Amino acid sequence: MTPVVLSKKAARGIILKAQMLNGQAGLPPGKAGVQRIFDRLGYVQIDTIHIIERSHHHVLWTRLPGYAQSMLHDLQAADRTVFEYWAHAMAYLPMADYRFFLHKMKQFQDPAHPWLQWHSHHGQLPLKSVLERIRAEGALTAKDFQQPDGRKRGPWWDWGPAKSALELLFWRGELMISERRNFQKVYDLTERVLPPGIDTRLPDEREMAEHLVRRALAAMGIAAAKEIFAFRQSITVRDTKFQAVSWEMMTRTIGELAEAGTIAEAIVRGEPEDRYYVFGGAAREDPEPPKSKKTVHFLSPFDNLIIQRDRTRRFFDFTYTLECYLPAPKRTHGYFVLPVLYGDAFAGRIDPQADRKTGTMILNSVCLEPGFKPTDAFYGKFAKALAGFAAFNGCDSVVIRKSRPAGMKSILIGELKSG
Repeated sequence: MTPVVLSKKAARGIILKAQMLNGQAGLPPGKAGVQRIFDRLGYVQIDTIHIIERSHHHVLWTRLPGYAQSMLHDLQAADRTVFEYWAHAMAYLPMADYRFFLHKMKQFQDPAHPWLQWHSHHGQLPLKSVLERIRAEGALTAKDFQQPDGRKRGPWWDWGPAKSALELLFWRGELMISERRNFQKVYDLTERVLPPGIDTRLPDEREMAEHLVRRALAAMGIAAAKEIFAFRQSITVRDTKFQAVSWEMMTRTIGELAEAGTIAEAIVRGEPEDRYYVFGGAAREDPEPPKSKKTVHFLSPFDNLIIQRDRTRRFFDFTYTLECYLPAPKRTHGYFVLPVLYGDAFAGRIDPQADRKTGTMILNSVCLEPGFKPTDAFYGKFAKALAGFAAFNGCDSVVIRKSRPAGMKSILIGELKSG
């Protein structure tokens, strides 16, 4: 089959539609909308940084402005349609995909697994005792295994070994995260968390590969083989043990699906990759992007759209690095900088900090990308998005410390006051 040829703009349109960021997602309100996001994206990464609302909540709110944290809690703790496990990182995942993580769980039965060496300093872990206590008492947190007086009673109930045991039992699939309480994991027996009728058949590698191809293209819209391979699995040499699908099986499966017409090959003009892949329905010669009003989104550093940084650079001509792990003098843009998406391009960056005591959203900096020319319409939409972002973070006022260009600060403050 002759590959379709797409412009970069057309490719961005396909990507943003898949990512539900083109203003036309048409999501239903409430939990149904949140569930549809999971079903489309395939995962939402969990992160602990709390200088603003945590990333998993941020990603969901970006796509569903009426999102509330109770919705995610209910989907996990009550409806049991979402669960936690390791994808390329710790993530919330659709419960319907549970069986496609059994391979990873099975790997943790191997005592030689490289990640298990991290816990080896504890010696023999109290796996049986921890499991029996949860079976008898019900769901527990790691703190439930900590002694009130802070003293060790012995190796079985020492905080370190007990926490390690909980985590290993979780990785092995014997425990699941039943819910989160103030972000603390609550562990329970898998048999008490899995909903009735869930498919627990172990897929073979070919079935796993096809599942990942379909999941990746549904979420990404258009992707190279290496981007599909990196979807929901780590690709570092260190984590090869975690990969449920080999590179050889992945490329073979992609070829077979393309040959069958399930997916189509595509070439993006001006891109160095020889081949990209799309679902057949999206494979049209330079399709017109959907006509929609441009919107402003402040994206989490772990947002699904930008988590593969090289892909973001190639498709959107936007280079992004999360700098919070660098010493302050080495940061270029700030501690926890959020890219600003405007329509199908990145217009700038903000460095926010939610002061929850005073209810103030502090923007340490706001800057526009070189070459981006702001309009009055852009400033109005930027200010509206900023007010919504502040409210999402529990803030009712905004302070801007500096901006580039310098005059943008006064323009945004004026828009916020009038809006």
